[in-house]
Amino acid sequence: MTTENSLQHLYLAASQAAMGAIGAFVGGLIVVGLLMWTVRLGVRVRRQQPHPPRPDEHPTLPESGPVREMREVREPDEVPHAADESERLRPSNLHASGSKRAGDQDAPKWEPGSSGSFGSGGSGRK
Repeated sequence: MTTENSLQHLYLAASQAAMGAIGAFVGGLIVVGLLMWTVRLGVRVRRQQPHPPRPDEHPTLPESGPVREMREVREPDEVPHAADESERLRPSNLHASGSKRAGDQDAPKWEPGSSGSFGSGGSGRK
């Protein structure tokens, strides 16, 4: 009787291991199927997108060559005042930028003793 009982437990353990292996195999098939579906969807979406530009369609440099950086000193641009108090300023009355090109284009120079901030230990401006 003991041998029959142990054989039943052996068959039960073997069937549980087989069920686990079958479950893992089926789960793997589901994951592979989802990955294949995702790749097919990606290929379909990629085909609907416009193709990258050909070399002759890329932008070209102007004949004058590459554009260079331009530095200039700017100063604040004052907001225009209304003629009388009943008139409102509209966006079309304002300038495009909040600053304008300064008349003096010399960059401000560093003066000795003017650097440092409050509490920095420097002497500051004398």
